[in-house]
Amino acid sequence: MKKKVVLGFSGGLDTTFCVLWLRDNGFEPVCVCLDIGQSADLAEVNRSAKLLGVSNVKIIDGKENFANMFIAPALKANALYQSVYPLATALSRPYIAKILVDAAREEGTNYIAHGSTGKGNDQVRIEMGVRALLPDAEIVDPIRDNSLNRDYEIDFLLKRGIDLGYTRQKPFSVDQNIWGRSICAGILEDLHVPPPEAVFEWTKSPENCSNEPRTVAIEFESGLPVALDGVRTSFIDLINQLNKIGGEHGIGRIDHIEDRLVGLKSRELYEAPAAIILIKAHKLLESLTLSKSSLDFKQTVDEKYAEMIYLGNWFSLHHMDLLAYLQQNQSMVSGTIQLKLYKGNCTVMSRESANSLYKPNLITYGEKSEFDQRNGAAFFRMLGMESFVQASVQISSIGNKIERLIGPAP
Repeated sequence: MKKKVVLGFSGGLDTTFCVLWLRDNGFEPVCVCLDIGQSADLAEVNRSAKLLGVSNVKIIDGKENFANMFIAPALKANALYQSVYPLATALSRPYIAKILVDAAREEGTNYIAHGSTGKGNDQVRIEMGVRALLPDAEIVDPIRDNSLNRDYEIDFLLKRGIDLGYTRQKPFSVDQNIWGRSICAGILEDLHVPPPEAVFEWTKSPENCSNEPRTVAIEFESGLPVALDGVRTSFIDLINQLNKIGGEHGIGRIDHIEDRLVGLKSRELYEAPAAIILIKAHKLLESLTLSKSSLDFKQTVDEKYAEMIYLGNWFSLHHMDLLAYLQQNQSMVSGTIQLKLYKGNCTVMSRESANSLYKPNLITYGEKSEFDQRNGAAFFRMLGMESFVQASVQISSIGNKIERLIGPAP
């Protein structure tokens, strides 16, 4: 009797191959697909399922949960891995792990399968999520565990009469959800080759964008966007709108040499219009509403949060600690940021917040300034007291050494 195994199924090359391999090796795959915006009608999933003779794929609509439970805290943390990648794929993996575990419990099995390679990050993220939620899980990964490659998979499927449209010349690996689209492999592995325009679907090249800029006004409450151009809307609808608007103006194209957690460097292309626009606006609002001390410390938290997502530690107490900080930190981050989108550039037009720490009556150099400059002399005398005392006592011993550090006098 075949062992029932829950397979995370996308309908792409890897998971389509996995269905046949699992059948050939004593398993009965139960295909589960989490819809987080990877395609409008999930046509690829249904097409592949039909070719495979899979009568029932469990398709779960997770777009709203994905936006509110995964993307929202990442936005509060301005989560960018290596200050570049908005972590769209990385954010989806713990959610996929949760759905696989839920399905395994429903099916009464502890066998879970996925189609990640041994070179990538997904094997770690999915398996860490699965094991955190189902410690006795038996995980099967046909591609990694047999050290297979995409050329082998293409040939294997063609011999079985299954043609998904992949070729050796165009074996791009694509993953997408509402927060972003990633493309890698194939010709993109040659660093001398610029990305072919054909790999992009969400964004126009700057050359093909409108000559007229578009301005957008994004209103935030406690660190999350709630309105676009004065119209209140749900978070997910706002993301979808900005993906379309930003893509039309060439916003969100990323070509990145990324350090994978397995120790390899990889060339990754991303399209993330909404993510880039929202993170830019969010940072601008934080600079207006958070103190210097908060901004300095939060930068460290942001980096740690992005790293936590990238490394697959979503289901951890460490994550709960970071979330607690973000909840308090973002309480004053409310206001409206207006941006101009033009041929791939995203620039600030205006900032407004009832919680703004920018005070024109203090910073102005005009006659209406309320800042008493006479305080400066005493302030800087105290600020420089340490250097003054040291210089008065030790200058004869260290003076020449200090001068030599900056070179001889002209």
